[in-house]
Amino acid sequence: MPRAPRFWSRPPGALSTVLAPLGALYAAGTARRVARAGARVDVPVICVGNLTAGGAGKTPTVIALAERLAARDVAAHVVSRGHGGRLEGPVRVDPRVHEADEVGDEPLLLAAFAPTWVARDRAAGARAAIAAGAEAILLDDGFQNPALVKDLSIVVVDAGAGFGNGRVIPAGPLREPVAAGLARADMLLSIGAARAAVETDLPHMLGRLVPLATGMDWAGLPVFAFAGIGRPEKFFETLRSVGAEVKGTEALADHQPLTPALLKRLGERAAHLSAQPVTTEKDAVRLPPALRGRVMTLPVRLQIVDPTPLDAALDALFATKEAV
Repeated sequence: MPRAPRFWSRPPGALSTVLAPLGALYAAGTARRVARAGARVDVPVICVGNLTAGGAGKTPTVIALAERLAARDVAAHVVSRGHGGRLEGPVRVDPRVHEADEVGDEPLLLAAFAPTWVARDRAAGARAAIAAGAEAILLDDGFQNPALVKDLSIVVVDAGAGFGNGRVIPAGPLREPVAAGLARADMLLSIGAARAAVETDLPHMLGRLVPLATGMDWAGLPVFAFAGIGRPEKFFETLRSVGAEVKGTEALADHQPLTPALLKRLGERAAHLSAQPVTTEKDAVRLPPALRGRVMTLPVRLQIVDPTPLDAALDALFATKEAV
């Protein structure tokens, strides 16, 4: 996915105004699509999505939900479109067999935490997961996809970026107007230092991405960091927060393929800086196997400051199971 235009994050100006009619057409198309009737399956469907193009923290949120459901003894399976992969599915992701160009980088990462399925047809993916024993479906980035009826929809927003200039693609970063999207959501999760500035009656939780304690001492380590996520700068700041000496950075496009030419250039930059190459967990799964031992990762996990609304919603969805 190309880097977002800079004007998307600025107050509406001449260019976004010129593009606004195209944004209105895009919004109308989204509205028609989400109005379609979806299929209902026999287990709860929990959707994690966002209203903007690009990253907002959906993958860490899905991981956190998978761990939360596992603690409740609920067998949750993830269903994803598999952005960047070529397999249509439904296919269960096996990190020992599949590569990112087959199933996408996010499903490869998610498969380490819960059984994960890639399916262009989300309803077919959910049915395959249920046949394999799923007691809940975690729908990754499916908020604008009408294939399934959702029992709980969580909209994730990057607190720093918010909803940009408030306009719809291509005039802004939104997949649909904020009001229309939040009207279908059950709760909002802001990830960052503070909640995103938006008026809503939804439960509005605050989450933070914190480095995972792995025993690695980053203090003073000279690193060259590269990342192909929605906001690479957040990853670079996280490295600085754990004490790493960030000698150079390379912000890649979201899901950008790590071609041999690009990897050669990144390796040469790291060598020139006498720095250890380091990247995100999501980028690491796109590395060739021969390089995975030479590029370090800094894992992060989502911590929700007050998960009371989420726990109440999960209590309602799984009350029968917990009562058994």
